[in-house]
Amino acid sequence: MNKIKKAIGVSLLLTGVNHNAIASSDHIKLLQTVESKVIDWRRDIHQNPELGNREVRTAALVAQHLKKLGMQVETQVAHTGVVGFLKGAKPGPTVMLRADMDALPVTEKTNLPFSSTKTTNYRGVDVGIMHACGHDTHVAMLMGAAEVLANMQSELAGNVMFVFQPAEEGAPDGEEGGAELMLKEGIFKRYQPDVAFGLHITSKLNVGQIGYRSGPTMASADRFEITVKGEQTHGSTPWAGADPIAAAAQVVSGVNHIVSRQINITKEPAIVSFGKISGGVRNNIIPEEVSMVGTIRNFDMDNRQQIFDKIKHTAEHIAQASGSKAEVVIKEGYPVTVNDPALTDKMLPSLAKVVGSNGLIEMPKVTGAEDFSFYAMEVPGLFVFLGGTPKGTHPKDAPSNHSPYFFADESAFKLGTRALTEFTLDYMAQSN
Repeated sequence: MNKIKKAIGVSLLLTGVNHNAIASSDHIKLLQTVESKVIDWRRDIHQNPELGNREVRTAALVAQHLKKLGMQVETQVAHTGVVGFLKGAKPGPTVMLRADMDALPVTEKTNLPFSSTKTTNYRGVDVGIMHACGHDTHVAMLMGAAEVLANMQSELAGNVMFVFQPAEEGAPDGEEGGAELMLKEGIFKRYQPDVAFGLHITSKLNVGQIGYRSGPTMASADRFEITVKGEQTHGSTPWAGADPIAAAAQVVSGVNHIVSRQINITKEPAIVSFGKISGGVRNNIIPEEVSMVGTIRNFDMDNRQQIFDKIKHTAEHIAQASGSKAEVVIKEGYPVTVNDPALTDKMLPSLAKVVGSNGLIEMPKVTGAEDFSFYAMEVPGLFVFLGGTPKGTHPKDAPSNHSPYFFADESAFKLGTRALTEFTLDYMAQSN
């Protein structure tokens, strides 16, 4: 905690920001006026969840709100994405604020009055649709921040880019989506943000806490697929063919040694996990092939590429030594989410204004992934975690994000809305 307080004090001295002046601004009163709206928006969105690239209703709600605030609004970006642009009255930087909009194929079990009863067929399975990761809260909080900042347009020394993004949880099979597609379609070229901010509500922190980390914060997430092809034969005469099951077993062992023996994990940690192995139809037939799929998690982009190369090398050569052949496909997912160290230090005082220095929690690395990482590769970025578990409940006892019982305390929303607002105002103040 002393480290946090020291960092906040140093940042204040370096930036010379008059935080008392900022705190007395009209934005505090404006934040109070939007709190009930944020809760209402969130309940509405929660009750009407939509999967990735299908957030049509949510996008329409957002676009209508931004247009009513007098912003320049672009719709149907990366299928259903919405971008609002607020031009300040004075020159200054362009600040990007991002919220993700998609829900998950999860059947809700919270029994909230506004719980979701929506259903869909997902990959051949009938399942419910639920905002089990809190993206409904992100949309509502950013809508609230947009209203506050739009009402301060005459005071803004810079511009604000509001990004309401589809498909953070991944696009449907065969489609592109999310942050990567929004960038591919040119939103940064059109609006040219100088910095990007985002937040994620989490059950791992209590209301009144905000978690942050400087540098690598969330892991990259990549999928690997290995197919070992042998020669089918009777189980009683394995020498008459090439056994892909035996080869696959050795591949699993060899690949698991990559991180423990071939990657410098003192630099950054990494994980390689097999999630599925399949092959064969009966006990006395050695099959022709075995397929394996797994995930790679990592916090260093150079290590990431080394792991890709070594999985391919290891699988191919082990299979070859067993008289089989291995085909390896790496499907790159989200890169490492890296919080810019200078920006993180600069914004700690902004977060302290929201939850106090005692409410700031320096988080451990998170092996989950976020496609906010794509934005942070283009401009300095900061992604923080907003506590959503009620005070008095230990986060260990709270249902996790993606659980059908996931719950976000509504008293957290005013803190998240304020954090987005303070990021914007303070960054502008420190840049002018």
